[in-house]
Amino acid sequence: MAQLLAVVGGGDLSTHAVLAAEALRKAAGRRNTPITLELRGKGASGNPLPDAAIAEARAVLLVGEGDLGEARFGALHRARAAIEDVLTDVNAVFDRLGAGAEAPSPAASAAATPKKIVAITSCPTGIAHTFMAAEGIQTAAQALGHAVRVETQGSVGARDALTAPEIAAADIVLIAADTGVDRARFAGKRVYATNTKAAIRDGKGLIATALAEAQMQPAGGTEATADGPARPAAAEKQAGAYKHLMTGVSFMLPFVVAGGLLIALAFAFGGIDAMKPENAGTLGYALGEIGAKAAFALIVPALAGYIAYSIADRPGIAPGMIGGMLAANLQAGFLGGIAAGFIAGYTTRFLNRHIRLHKNLEGLKPVLILPLLATTVTGLLMVYVVGVPVAAVLAALTEWLKGMQGASALVLGLVLGGMMAVDMGGPINKAAYASAAALLSSGVDAPMAAVMLGGMTPPLGIALATRLFPSRFTAPEREAGGAAAVLGAAFITEGAIPFAAADPLRVIPSMVAGSAVAGAIALTSGVTLKVPHGGLFVLPIPNAVTNVTGALIALAAGTLVTGLLVGLLKKRAA
Repeated sequence: MAQLLAVVGGGDLSTHAVLAAEALRKAAGRRNTPITLELRGKGASGNPLPDAAIAEARAVLLVGEGDLGEARFGALHRARAAIEDVLTDVNAVFDRLGAGAEAPSPAASAAATPKKIVAITSCPTGIAHTFMAAEGIQTAAQALGHAVRVETQGSVGARDALTAPEIAAADIVLIAADTGVDRARFAGKRVYATNTKAAIRDGKGLIATALAEAQMQPAGGTEATADGPARPAAAEKQAGAYKHLMTGVSFMLPFVVAGGLLIALAFAFGGIDAMKPENAGTLGYALGEIGAKAAFALIVPALAGYIAYSIADRPGIAPGMIGGMLAANLQAGFLGGIAAGFIAGYTTRFLNRHIRLHKNLEGLKPVLILPLLATTVTGLLMVYVVGVPVAAVLAALTEWLKGMQGASALVLGLVLGGMMAVDMGGPINKAAYASAAALLSSGVDAPMAAVMLGGMTPPLGIALATRLFPSRFTAPEREAGGAAAVLGAAFITEGAIPFAAADPLRVIPSMVAGSAVAGAIALTSGVTLKVPHGGLFVLPIPNAVTNVTGALIALAAGTLVTGLLVGLLKKRAA
């Protein structure tokens, strides 16, 4: 009979559970260790452990979440592991089991009594990571017996917004965000902040940590008191320049999308000369005015204003936006906007921490003193120090990008496309995306095409591989391939994450190669894109994409490369 038992529970993530069970089976075979497996969870099926096997077993490994039927094991030695641990390093999990020591997950040490949790999740685009993090928190809280309400925030605003009574009744506020979140409404509550990745990877551990380490949020926003910042210590460590930049990008994107589409529609209705003065009064001219002189004019101020907001909360918005407008007027573009945002944000935060007023005059700080002083400092630095050299750098960069051809276009396309597939929505992916989106405000729209096509390729290539090489995938994976195709068509690169997590050494290089090919073909064939999102759904919009045929060829080539490499490199599924 088997000496080891393993129960794998995936909750709603049946694909991950199946992959983890198979990894355990193969590892046990390599070690010549008899093992009996049971797979539990919604959408999963497996043989239940026989009573005789439980009676004779020496240990049991409990993997995942949900109801694992733990009561039937009595005093049998146990070890615990997350599904991600098994998929990442199955040998380490077996070593833990063999060591003879109970290894409870961090969630096991959370308070036993049910808690009321309110949470906010947010990522720069407010699409995949926002909702994946929300699902991770909801699933973990349900498994731990806590009540939870999650508000999701993105470029389209907040969904399922938290109400004042819900916030008042909550034991803690959990913020899992890659962008800045306004905390003024959480004054007097215990708050814990982290990024979306923590909620996606280990929701139970995150909730346990939040319950233990959440800190009181003072009144008055992020920098409310002279005694210290309102951010929890863990959040303060994670809120670096990247997060501030991503906050600015997330608020900037709607201006880029709206402006780009309106300009494209202007050309569609009025032709290539629609925005010339002689066509004033026509529909095409009006749409062009709205898109180019209103929406696009606000891109840099919005970027700078919300970078400053992420750093210094609401008092930073006015100095940041004014600095961004100066950057635009000085022809410093998005680079100047980034500089203005950081100058305004850190100046405002410094002044807020060091200016001391009588309590009766504290109300003057956010509406008079901070905006006036921070705007003055930011404006003078932009006019006399930062603006001119940054404008020169931007002009040189713009000319180089517009004049790209041959080898330079090929290399840049390879780099931008490949970056989109390296971490599928992580920092490298977002760095490429944010750079391309910002360049749109300076009239450089070729990099955006390489970035979007490179980001669509991974899930589309995976979907193709599940059809061309079905033997390389389990039945749940083949079923998930259809969903990956839909996500890829909508430019949601995260649709490939489950497949990459299951076999990273083979899948990720295949995806990077396909995305690099797509990006290189796009730039060398002159494909441009005026909007930063939408996937295949923007192709029918007149003038949104230049050289639609080239874009389709690039996407097809990248998808084919990824699909073939994945199918050839992956081993046959059990």
